[in-house]
Amino acid sequence: MGNGTFAALAIPNYQKFFAGQAISLVGTWIQSVAIAWLILEITGSPASIGLAVALQFLPVLIFGPYGGVIVDRVDKRRLLIVTQALSGIQAGLLAILVLTGNANIGFVLALSLFLGFIYVFDMPARSAFVREMVPLELVRNAVSLTSVVINGARVVGPALSGVLIATIGLGWCFAANAASFIGVLTAYALMKTGELIAVEPIERAPGQLREGMKYVWSNPDLRVPLIMMAVVGTLTYEFNVVLPALAAETFQSGAQSLGWLSAAMGLGAVIGGLISATRQTSGVKAIAVASIVFGFAVLTSAVMPNVLWSCIALIPVGAASIWFTSAGNSAMQLHTEPHMRGRVMSLWTVAFIGSTPVGAPIVGWVAETAGPRWALGVGAAAAVGAGLYGAKWAIRMNKKSLEV
Repeated sequence: MGNGTFAALAIPNYQKFFAGQAISLVGTWIQSVAIAWLILEITGSPASIGLAVALQFLPVLIFGPYGGVIVDRVDKRRLLIVTQALSGIQAGLLAILVLTGNANIGFVLALSLFLGFIYVFDMPARSAFVREMVPLELVRNAVSLTSVVINGARVVGPALSGVLIATIGLGWCFAANAASFIGVLTAYALMKTGELIAVEPIERAPGQLREGMKYVWSNPDLRVPLIMMAVVGTLTYEFNVVLPALAAETFQSGAQSLGWLSAAMGLGAVIGGLISATRQTSGVKAIAVASIVFGFAVLTSAVMPNVLWSCIALIPVGAASIWFTSAGNSAMQLHTEPHMRGRVMSLWTVAFIGSTPVGAPIVGWVAETAGPRWALGVGAAAAVGAGLYGAKWAIRMNKKSLEV
């Protein structure tokens, strides 16, 4: 089995997954920029963007752990076909509302909440499904390459969104996202199920949710990265809230500038993902170092004087962010028993994405009252603090291993 940067792409099923995600995620990032701009056009309030983002991920916060139980009980590929089809319908409804002139903040918030319920099952299923496509020795590589395709889309999607908004209008951004789901649905349909490293679904039984939580909490290799991600996910990863405010208010610029800011961060994330794909470390120490570097990169971006310098500063922000998430995701996958994977990755999803309903309104409020630069500063402090916590645990765990 190869050990190069693109080793996991030698697996045919992962090739299809990678290609399908590449198409679909471009559409996702087109919509991400478009919906933030739509809300600003309707309300003129960064806090309203924070509310929409919070509603989009509120179901993950509340129901995410139970979603992981369901993921462990069913065929993950079939579940993903359903969730991706529903995501396409959500984008199509947004397109119809905007193109017909019927979009208002109530509809936007309702559809954000609808997407959130889809994420309850889709996100842990996608994370856990990676392990069914590739052998154990390629998990870290596959996780990093998946991050690359996600963030490659972040480079292309926002730039396309800015062009589409400026030329043919917001509605077509949502239509493009709806059409993009054809690619990922085709990829899942064409996979050879006999080549999957399938995990037998667990039987329904009482106490499975509690069992998953106890399993994570009893293992420092899982618990510490999870706590770190909860802190960073809550206050640092709120770029969907901060960047639109930074473009519109701090720099007094338009949708194209927002597209370039998002694309610059995505470019950095691609670079970070490719580097991570070649690395063989993903323990608590690596996660802690990545978190501290991530925090200082965000702090640097907070003081940049204009759009150009902000774009330059956001490249290392993107790289460090993927270094942090890839190391954490890989650690969770590699230290988890197969029959617990859905539940463990659902808790990771809650920490990463489900924390947004708490963090987005806070960061949106800071951006509106003190300014977007201060909102970035809060995120920087959170990442550095989480990294120091992880470093403390890494030292403690190393001492225990030496004693043994």
